[in-house]
Amino acid sequence: MKIKEGFEMRNICGENIIIAHGKENIDFTKVITLNESAALLWDKVVGRDFSEEELVRLLLEEYEVEQTCAAEDVKSLVASWAEAGLVE
Repeated sequence: MKIKEGFEMRNICGENIIIAHGKENIDFTKVITLNESAALLWDKVVGRDFSEEELVRLLLEEYEVEQTCAAEDVKSLVASWAEAGLVE
């Protein structure tokens, strides 16, 4: 999968916010924010293809967390990115 073109993360007042560019990406009904670990993953994979397995590996490299917990978190994160239309 890959993060769709037209989205970027910005830090605004201490919050990691996803900003959309282009009319097809704009949805004013929701604001997408990322916590610290989601923002880390976004930065590591933006602009290239990635897999859930890679996201799990990146979490395990950065945080002291059980692999099963990291895998569950990644599954939830990818589902939320897909629901928001951020990945393809």
